[in-house]
Amino acid sequence: MTERFVTRGFVGRRTQPGEAGDLASRIPPGQYLTPDFPVLSAGPTPRTPLDKWTFAISGLVREPKQWTWDEFLALSARDWTVDISCVTKWTKLDMNWRGVSVDTLFENVELDPSAAFVIAWSDGGYTTNLPLGDVLNGQAFVAYEYDGAPLAPEHGGPARLVVPARYFWKSAKWIRGLRLQREDEPGFWESLGYHNRGDQWLEERYSGD
Repeated sequence: MTERFVTRGFVGRRTQPGEAGDLASRIPPGQYLTPDFPVLSAGPTPRTPLDKWTFAISGLVREPKQWTWDEFLALSARDWTVDISCVTKWTKLDMNWRGVSVDTLFENVELDPSAAFVIAWSDGGYTTNLPLGDVLNGQAFVAYEYDGAPLAPEHGGPARLVVPARYFWKSAKWIRGLRLQREDEPGFWESLGYHNRGDQWLEERYSGD
């Protein structure tokens, strides 16, 4: 990124007030439940016109694939209700999204057998890295609606990656593509000391956790 302004919430550490009953089993260790949807970003909010927006799959595929906005909306989509946990320690339950599964996207390309990692890249220069196995089999999707409305720019619209099983920084806002690679490549937050994988149930917040 050219600008490294970081929203204060990314570096704060908050205590968990505690939850009881069934809800507690859905809240990862060290997290607190919130009814809000906090806005946390690195740098300014990109605003790409939809007629200029594209989404691409590239790297270790037989032929790269690209969709326009209208073509992306024509892909098979579904509704998702998932819990999200942020590295800043908030967890929000039952978040309602609509989007396209990464599995559906990969049905449109032929992956090279050596592909082992996915680099999500976004408007504004943001990237984040994920093992290929962390985004397959219904574990990740590209969302363009939240709570029945178009995804707002401050929450990553027009489209963002959502990977519920990982801390929310892995759910790249303003996503524009997925690049398949043989080797891992730390992204923006990972290169600044955040954990390379970010499993919230293992409290993998920072390098060394």
